[in-house]
Amino acid sequence: MTVLIKGGTVVNADQTLRADVLCQDGLIAAVGEGLDAPKGAAIVDAGGQYVMPGGIDPHTHMQLPFMGTVASEDFETGTAAGLAGGTTMIIDFVIPGPQQDIMEAYHQWREWAEKSVSDYTFHVAITWWDDSVHEAMGTLVREHGVNSFKHFMAYKGAIMADDEILVNSFSRAIELGAIVTVHAENGELVFRLQQELFDRGITGPEGHPLSRPPQCEGEAANRAIRIAEVLGVPLYIVHNSCQQSLEAITRARNEGQRVFGEVLAGHLLIDDSVYRHEDFEVAAAHVMSPPFRSAEHQAALWRGLQSGNLQTTATDHCCFCADQKAMGRDDFRRIPNGTGGVENRMEVLWHHGVSTGRLTMNEFVAVTSSNAAQIFNVYPRKGSISVGADADIVVWDPEATKTISAKTHFQKVDYNIFEGMTVKGCSSHTLSQGKVVYADGKLDVERGAGRYVHRPPFAAYYDALKIQAKRNEPTPVKR
Repeated sequence: MTVLIKGGTVVNADQTLRADVLCQDGLIAAVGEGLDAPKGAAIVDAGGQYVMPGGIDPHTHMQLPFMGTVASEDFETGTAAGLAGGTTMIIDFVIPGPQQDIMEAYHQWREWAEKSVSDYTFHVAITWWDDSVHEAMGTLVREHGVNSFKHFMAYKGAIMADDEILVNSFSRAIELGAIVTVHAENGELVFRLQQELFDRGITGPEGHPLSRPPQCEGEAANRAIRIAEVLGVPLYIVHNSCQQSLEAITRARNEGQRVFGEVLAGHLLIDDSVYRHEDFEVAAAHVMSPPFRSAEHQAALWRGLQSGNLQTTATDHCCFCADQKAMGRDDFRRIPNGTGGVENRMEVLWHHGVSTGRLTMNEFVAVTSSNAAQIFNVYPRKGSISVGADADIVVWDPEATKTISAKTHFQKVDYNIFEGMTVKGCSSHTLSQGKVVYADGKLDVERGAGRYVHRPPFAAYYDALKIQAKRNEPTPVKR
């Protein structure tokens, strides 16, 4: 299929220019002014609009089995919803159960994801440790294009990784040229606080943020950073929600450590008052971990994004409907953790970021696409409007407006955390693999069209680390 996007302004993370974009055979074939349309090419009129790399959401959980149920959004509906909002690739998570064979879990998630309508790839969680896990990590990197491993420092008694697992897994990652990621919350503290609150009779959703205070997140973030520092492995901390974790990341980066931070669109825009809503369904709909925080934390997170100490934006898209959330009506500890957002991330960030002057257009592209592509080693194939890159493109209408609602969204969930928010700036067209898959409010997708994206290890960076380590080896003391 050949498509010519004509008359728009191309916006990359590093430059802005007036140019047409020619897409052929799933790739960007040319970028320049006055391009001629080949015979039979479809024309997308981008006059007055911006042509940007498709969004990359580096943190989703489609079809996740969790807390006694399964997320309502599967890989087909979830990737379709992403396309409607301009997101053309997701990075989801393989999460083995306790003692589950890592490769068995990986192949199960690959099977579930075969119905994706846009490109996808996986982080793989390390939830336990023995020699088989050590071997599986090597197989995943060398044979399956996995270069990132996730560690949950929360969820005691289920998938929590203790310090022994962190040390073993981080050490193996450095050998393989992989990056490690963590969900930073002190699981022991959370478990204790949950029990204490419940024993005091606090059983509703308001107990959720009380049991996961910012200090729990900040401590875990700092602990993971210092373990990574000792072992010399790059670290990516997901869904930072508070000033304490941001401060830990900022300190480490100022010291020269390779630490990257992610922030969710929801954590930038929604405050903790939602948990005190008189309607249980509304309050429970917002239960996720880490929880939404107070306004001062939101302000700090925006500053982190503007300063570059937080590099990516995500959603942690993990949908559970009202009947699933009702499992915890009498015990907040049993409310399935998760919210939606993959469809709305880019438009709420444009409205509250670019339109307010918090972010430039180029910074918007960086934090919604290019930075994730670089950190997870798929740049410039993804995250760039350049010749040879995948033709995953969003045509952005800065004048279009919409009011976000569960009644009109494509996401397969019966609420929307941005319900009633009116935004200015939306996708008018989304291209995936050079095909127009969303235009004028309508999806045109094909089940199974999404491809699994292999991500190579970071050989050059790790070779440099080994050279530096050798230079810094201490001289043995002769006695």
